[in-house]
Amino acid sequence: MHQSDHRFAFPAVVIGSCALAFGPWLVRLSGVGPVAAGVWRLTLALPFLFVIAAMTGQPIHWPRRKLLALIAFAAFFFAADLAAWHVGIHMTKLANATLFGNVSSLAFAGWGLWLARRWPSPVQAAALGLASVGAALLMGSSLELSPRNFTGDLLALFAGLLYAGYLIAVQRGRGSLEPMPLLFLSSAFGAAMLLPVSLIFGERIVPHDWTYVLLLALGSQVIGQGLLVYGLGHVPPLIVGLVLLTQPAISAFVGWIAYGESLRPVDWIGAIVLAAALVIVRLPERGLRQPAVQPS
Repeated sequence: MHQSDHRFAFPAVVIGSCALAFGPWLVRLSGVGPVAAGVWRLTLALPFLFVIAAMTGQPIHWPRRKLLALIAFAAFFFAADLAAWHVGIHMTKLANATLFGNVSSLAFAGWGLWLARRWPSPVQAAALGLASVGAALLMGSSLELSPRNFTGDLLALFAGLLYAGYLIAVQRGRGSLEPMPLLFLSSAFGAAMLLPVSLIFGERIVPHDWTYVLLLALGSQVIGQGLLVYGLGHVPPLIVGLVLLTQPAISAFVGWIAYGESLRPVDWIGAIVLAAALVIVRLPERGLRQPAVQPS
């Protein structure tokens, strides 16, 4: 299938990344324990994913053993990522949690370059340079390093590394499986892994108000992860990694609006520089984007 047939893949990754950026705010508002929020994010998404899979001609099925093991591997990394990140969100600023959590962006971009077995092209290098400058501006202004935030920052950083493992596993799985079955199975496995952890921690499981856990499931899992998993089958890891770097900017704005967390002019400059990096990396370049391996 020609790459132009998947012209919506890049916008899907951008929209999915924007939806995911609201996750930390919804976790704080969920009214349940941080790990329990992950349980509901995955569990409440399942019926929606099942319906979307049926409507798009991607029926849920039990894959062969090797692929099932890869999905379980992805689910483990994702569940561990959610547990560490959700706990960290409650222990540091939204901007800190998102900045440290998005170390996965750089790790996944690096994975893409390693996979291609070549150095970045001039266009890619320019985009990476701009993205690094934008992220540094955001980090320098929004990041608040203090002993009070240290544990939360460390958990968010650990979560980012785990999320990179999840992205790599999903990217490999997309060569053999459609996005909805992959996301449905990884979500189901992840929920099963998180529930006993939440019970062991003695967290509050049932919320007083279901609004925020439902929004978390719809926004972060159905829309955010759904579009991201779709895009991973057609967009190179380097570009996906650059797109994910937009999340700290969006979360910083959410923290500014919802909690009065500091947002300075340099944050706006950093966000604009990141947007410029996304524009540059999408400039036509011979041999930059090869068609993805499609599911059989």
